[in-house]
Amino acid sequence: MAAPATGKLAQRMSAIAQSWTKDPFREHLQLSVFLDSLAKHPRLTPQAVQAAQSLRDSSLKQKYPLSTKITKPASYPMHYERLVMGFEKSAQGIGRPWWKVFFGIWS
Repeated sequence: MAAPATGKLAQRMSAIAQSWTKDPFREHLQLSVFLDSLAKHPRLTPQAVQAAQSLRDSSLKQKYPLSTKITKPASYPMHYERLVMGFEKSAQGIGRPWWKVFFGIWS
């Protein structure tokens, strides 16, 4: 009786692992590989599958949205926007010249 339920859980976890986006910064360490191996675990629980699905769907981000005070701190309002921009450019292989880093120029 437990085997068919575990099989369905394994299928759901494998589907979640396949739909997970690849990390361009850590090509040797992918969360989808971990989730795929977790799908083969004999003690896979519905809670583990639900947690992986919640992470993939960003359901907590939707349930608890961040306020503007958190995303744009008064001391450095552009911090997180520049951080995201840096990650996006780095994923494309675009680096900032040394003089822009030295003088703190972001554009």
